[in-house]
Amino acid sequence: MAALVHRWRTLGRPLVFVQHDSDNEASPLHPSNPGNAFKGVVAGSPDLLVHKSVNSSFHGSPDLNAWLTDEGIEQIVICGITTNHCCETTARVGGNLGYDVAFVLDATHTFDRNTPDGEHIDAELLALITATNLHGEFATVVATADLLR
Repeated sequence: MAALVHRWRTLGRPLVFVQHDSDNEASPLHPSNPGNAFKGVVAGSPDLLVHKSVNSSFHGSPDLNAWLTDEGIEQIVICGITTNHCCETTARVGGNLGYDVAFVLDATHTFDRNTPDGEHIDAELLALITATNLHGEFATVVATADLLR
């Protein structure tokens, strides 16, 4: 993520930061909790800061789709947390809205999860499943190094 943010700033490309503000006070992502803060690699001022309380960055405020349209932006590059929730949902909605979506898999992060039956699924497999779900239909899955070349 840091490499992408640095390159975008160097090239003067627009940066959108998205902050998930959970409505649940017990959630680490509630605005009153430390987990709501951006990580250190997400530094500086963005061109747009979207606040959301659901998985898609397109369902927040200000309206991301309207801003991208007003700016004439047709491609979005997605990185962040979590791979299989907010990032994947944003990629799906972006693809459905007609954006050329680049999903930078190694610049996303997720966590181990348990299935409804209690089977443990590790984060690496979840990320691979997300890449499989998205690639070629909603987005082009890429690696940071390939995108930066």
